[in-house]
Amino acid sequence: MKIGLVGFPGSGKSTVFNALTGLSAETGFGAARGKTNLGAVKVPDARVEALAGVFKPKKTVFAEISFCDVAASAAGSQGQSLDETTLRAMREVDALCQVVRGFPGPGGEAPDPLAEARGLEDEMNLADLILIEKRLERLRKEHTKTGELDLLEKLKQTLEEGRPLRQLQDLGPEAWASISGYRFLTQKPLLLLLNAAEEDAAKPPPADLAAHASQWGLGLVVLTGPAEMDIAQMDPAEQKEFVASLGLEEPAVGRFIKEAYKLIDLISFLTAGEDECRAWPIRRGLTAPKAAGKIHSDIERGFIRAEVMHWEDLVRLGSEAKCREAGKLRSEGKEYVVHDGDVINFRFNV
Repeated sequence: MKIGLVGFPGSGKSTVFNALTGLSAETGFGAARGKTNLGAVKVPDARVEALAGVFKPKKTVFAEISFCDVAASAAGSQGQSLDETTLRAMREVDALCQVVRGFPGPGGEAPDPLAEARGLEDEMNLADLILIEKRLERLRKEHTKTGELDLLEKLKQTLEEGRPLRQLQDLGPEAWASISGYRFLTQKPLLLLLNAAEEDAAKPPPADLAAHASQWGLGLVVLTGPAEMDIAQMDPAEQKEFVASLGLEEPAVGRFIKEAYKLIDLISFLTAGEDECRAWPIRRGLTAPKAAGKIHSDIERGFIRAEVMHWEDLVRLGSEAKCREAGKLRSEGKEYVVHDGDVINFRFNV
């Protein structure tokens, strides 16, 4: 999963990037202009650790989230168009996280996170609308009467009403798949991240921002960029003490990952053995063959069945054989929908 960090200059998104990844990208006004920073973090997973404790594998692999600190727009302020470089980078990611300023500006100006959130959403709406109008113009010139034209008209109407495409509930998977090549910005899951002042780190977000997130189906996380950047670079023992001093239970990355998984509707199935214990993130609702394809396309093509155990049963009983004896191992077919925490051994033809 690749998440793009976006935001208007001065929001502190490069500092947030460092806080989430533990890296040391350059920060400050203009530091990220024209430059995209990349980083990845492992997703903490107690289930993988528990399975590794049983199997003592040669390798333990956690799921990863990749972060892309999208280069700041050359426009540099609200109400102006995002440049093409920024738009291209935003279209390349699976989900977007907008960093909004919750601390006083360099001149002491008060933050207005709701205005920033609305401002970027308007920019993304406009970018999608321009893309659709250009395509519709071409289809009409060619006198093309296809399902694509009708679908794009529907999307255009939604955007003209000021609604993001992610709010469309009546389009099926086939319709979405047919327009996936456009990589519409307002179709992507969007998480708001309030970069708050240190004294506000443990406080709830402003009511108007929380209401906006709820109305539009957005995720919302609060963190303090500079403090969390320091935390990310501390030893684990020091982290606990400093996090507690801020009135928080865990570093920002843990809170962020939980919200991102919920927003994108991700779960993880697991594989376990002496060679490797591993978490495989997938979208909720995936069938067993599709989940198998995340490991290797050959397994999906040759799928026979999935042998499924719950991770807690496997840890408690200690082996696949004992799970089978206890009736805790099930054989599932092609229609089985994978659940969070399933440990699966796929049987397939080569």
